[in-house]
Amino acid sequence: MGSLHHEEADLVTKVCEIYHKISKLKTLKPSTDVNTLFTELVTTCIPPSSINITTLPQTIQETRSKLIRLCGEAEGHLEAHFSTLLASYPNPLNHLDVFPYYYNYLKLSQLEFDILIRHYSTHDQPDVVVPKHVAFVGSGPLPLTSIVLASYHLKEASFHNYDIDHSANTMASRLISSDDDLSKRMFFHTMDIMEVTDGLKEYDVVFLAALVGMDIDEKVKVIKHLAKYMAPGAVLMLRSAHGARAFLYPVVNPEDLQGFEVLSIFHPQDEVINSVVIARKDPVAVDTDHNHHHQLGIGSILPSCCKYGDFQASNNPLNQMNIIEELAMEE
Repeated sequence: MGSLHHEEADLVTKVCEIYHKISKLKTLKPSTDVNTLFTELVTTCIPPSSINITTLPQTIQETRSKLIRLCGEAEGHLEAHFSTLLASYPNPLNHLDVFPYYYNYLKLSQLEFDILIRHYSTHDQPDVVVPKHVAFVGSGPLPLTSIVLASYHLKEASFHNYDIDHSANTMASRLISSDDDLSKRMFFHTMDIMEVTDGLKEYDVVFLAALVGMDIDEKVKVIKHLAKYMAPGAVLMLRSAHGARAFLYPVVNPEDLQGFEVLSIFHPQDEVINSVVIARKDPVAVDTDHNHHHQLGIGSILPSCCKYGDFQASNNPLNQMNIIEELAMEE
């Protein structure tokens, strides 16, 4: 790590130490030890950093890849645990605040909604200012993004949640089954998104979860599939991060978003972990197997949604959060 600055070397050392502790745990299900270690990991990765993950030594890259998978496994256990707890209530949606990061979702969803509406439009219906049909790929057992958006922001839209895990969909559907409104507007599909083709054309907006594609090759395959089958002009939204936060989730570079025009990337500079990426499907068919002709100088994109961090209070995220907006421009 001789090429790293002193602070960056200390950061990498700290992350590796935490990884080794996490890797020795017998289980990643919620517990005091698990919560403490993942909180320490996120706290270590939150501060702004100029570190370039791609230049790290191969041994560190391998550690990072293993850590990403451990983060994904822990997040899945966390969601399943609280989904089961919520389902024990007669009206689960009235008790969402038992999930310790529920208010994080409220703030993040507000940010995502504001960004979406700022850029959203339909080419064939210019007067339509909000999407009517939304898909969430990798919704999991606790689909809080869909629930929050449907409850507070897109109150007339239908939400189609895709997950390859039948048990996750079963747990998720129990949360909304007693709600007269959401039970009519939220649907759950147990399918590999790679097997969904023409159905993707029905959606105005597709959200891609961080846990879909735990390494870059898998994620790029999903993005190419979405680029092939989403409707021209439809919107793709991803959560991302930058700097040291790339230790938490796989990095997707702009050129990996073949077939999409990247509209904006929002990088919070405070304790908000998630950046937000919004992209629009190219209006014409694109061959996603050749090198994309858009070489966007906008840094790395990291789809991410980490639940072991806190968001700063904010009534209007777009106005009050310290955000960098990077606009994608065509050559």
